[in-house]
Amino acid sequence: MASTLALFLTSAGTGLLAGGASCAAVQGGLLAGAVGRRTAPHTTRPARGATTRQQATEPLAPVGAFLAGKLLSHTLLGTLLGVFGAALQPSPRTRAVLLIAAALVMLLFALDLMGVKAVARLVPRPPAAFGQLVRRKSKSGAKLAPALLGFATVLIPCGVTLSVELVAITSGSAVAGAAVMAGFVLGTAPLFAVLGYVFRQAGQAFSGRLGIVTGLVVLAVALWTAVSGLQAGGWYTTVDTTTTPAAAAEPQPGRSAKPDMPALQGPVTIDAAGKQTIVLTVTDFYEPTGFTARAGAPTTLILRGKDSGGCARAFTIPELGVQEIAKRDGDTRIDLGTRKPGKLLFSCAMGMQGGAIDFKEGAA
Repeated sequence: MASTLALFLTSAGTGLLAGGASCAAVQGGLLAGAVGRRTAPHTTRPARGATTRQQATEPLAPVGAFLAGKLLSHTLLGTLLGVFGAALQPSPRTRAVLLIAAALVMLLFALDLMGVKAVARLVPRPPAAFGQLVRRKSKSGAKLAPALLGFATVLIPCGVTLSVELVAITSGSAVAGAAVMAGFVLGTAPLFAVLGYVFRQAGQAFSGRLGIVTGLVVLAVALWTAVSGLQAGGWYTTVDTTTTPAAAAEPQPGRSAKPDMPALQGPVTIDAAGKQTIVLTVTDFYEPTGFTARAGAPTTLILRGKDSGGCARAFTIPELGVQEIAKRDGDTRIDLGTRKPGKLLFSCAMGMQGGAIDFKEGAA
């Protein structure tokens, strides 16, 4: 099981790099409502010395309340997902299908943001009753309205949130699940804060252009998520194993490679009994990402953790249904059995990185 800190940092990075744009596309309307009407109906002119301070902090207060409400609801959700994680843990390919589905949903949102009318009916919308509640709260001047709207974002998750929720489930504990979701929300906070400030200062002046720009960002995230889903399912890999440089195989006494046989690549060895061992080093990445191994030999894969962290620790082989958490420092052994010729793809749980073992007849 990945450490709570590693899960927190990984989720925060996901929120910062991908989740912010995706969630802003889905939840931006709530954010706009939270900050758009926070001006009291009867305002008094502030003292001259306080004008600058008030103008600087006024847009940030409702944004902070919105993010606080969002953090609370998602942390509670992560706690529940972690508690029930052991019973609900999905297989690698189930997770991959959900990632691809999330990518398709993000694609619809991106096209909708860019004004493509053909997808308007296909875009998921919150229930009408919830929409009415949001409109009432958005028009309300109550100080708690932004926090309540932020709390309500848990009911309309964005695409990347679905994959992060899966990580919370696989964490298998309340604390780790809460850390996953809290880290993700904190990662999205910078973009939401900027958008909240823009909404407050510019109103609807640039909403059309902002929608197009956000749509393009979400479209890029959707494509990235789809590729991650394909890699997480073992259906595709971004690694070209034919050109991946690797160390030479460990020489065996009395054995020599034949010119017409494919050479073993990477840290792959075969002992005197004919048992094959493949060592994959796990840091924040996989090293190397491509191997050539002998088909027909009993094979053991060793995950060698060397200060491992991030998504790389959550190792999967989708074809075999293997899910293992690599040790931070130490070896984790996985029995691959006797493989037939062909490529066996592996990846991290969220499909962010992966690789392949190419089993070939007569590799020596």
